[in-house]
Amino acid sequence: MIHLVPNLLAVLQSSSEQTPEGSLFFPPKASNFAAEADWLYNFIFWVSVVAFALVIAATVYLVVRYRKSVAPEPQPSPHHSTKLEVIWSVIPSIFLVVMFWKGFELFVDYRKVPAGAYQIQVEGVKWNWTFRYPTGAESNELHVPMGEPVELLISSKDVLHSVFIPAFRVKQDAVPGRYTRLWFEATMPGEFPFYCTEYCGTSHSGMITKAKVYETRAEFDEWLKSALNPYEGKSPAEAGALVWERKGCKTCHTNDGSNLVGPSFKGIWGATREFEDGSTGTVDENYILESIQMPAAKIVKGYQNVMVANGGQELSDEERDFLVAYITSLAN
Repeated sequence: MIHLVPNLLAVLQSSSEQTPEGSLFFPPKASNFAAEADWLYNFIFWVSVVAFALVIAATVYLVVRYRKSVAPEPQPSPHHSTKLEVIWSVIPSIFLVVMFWKGFELFVDYRKVPAGAYQIQVEGVKWNWTFRYPTGAESNELHVPMGEPVELLISSKDVLHSVFIPAFRVKQDAVPGRYTRLWFEATMPGEFPFYCTEYCGTSHSGMITKAKVYETRAEFDEWLKSALNPYEGKSPAEAGALVWERKGCKTCHTNDGSNLVGPSFKGIWGATREFEDGSTGTVDENYILESIQMPAAKIVKGYQNVMVANGGQELSDEERDFLVAYITSLAN
């Protein structure tokens, strides 16, 4: 039985090194941690399956073998068996030690950020992610080069959030008032889902973005240059659409007339709005500016006051102007 351990380890190691495509249980293996994390999961899973099957099989056998209709009188049984107790203690302990050893190895690898790793600052705020790069570029999606270690320096402006990139097999909480970090090396180009996995309020389920991996450093550097001024060459309305997308406005406000947590931007320009306090007002530049800077000042009837109080501080004066132009363009 003990000889099964190295054989099982070899089989699982071989399976973890196969093609990086996803499986029934996992997304694609897109980082340096994926194969080892999948191996550990598979090891624990199959050990648990075998142990469960053995226990159930033994239980069924004993129930059937010693049922009352076959053996109405109690059968003699030993009170002690050193051999049996050693078997059911030592063999499971070996598997538990392997689980701990491999898990601790992976944990240490997760915590040891390589020297010279490319650092990106990640900030969570209800309900949006912001990524800041050493060049000064900023985005609401994570962009990284393939084949280079990348460190994420993670923080939160309001409540607990949590960074989770399933394809990279990495997860780390974003804690208000402190920094946390994780690292990875992307091994596959493409776009991969990026989630918040710590419940953070009304639109938690909408706090989703993506991690984009570039196959070459040249492609990544080209994107960095374009991200320094993402509004360049765009009309005010086009730039406003980018603000709506990048700054998290779309998490609560649609542009197609459907309603989410907040009212849609579609067709509100020039309209008369009724507020929770019974007053009314017209949607113009001043109303939009007030709603950005003081979101609790006028709550539209039928909606709750859930916008972050300092959310407007995320926008520059230029971005506010762009957003006004975008909402104006959606009037019809």
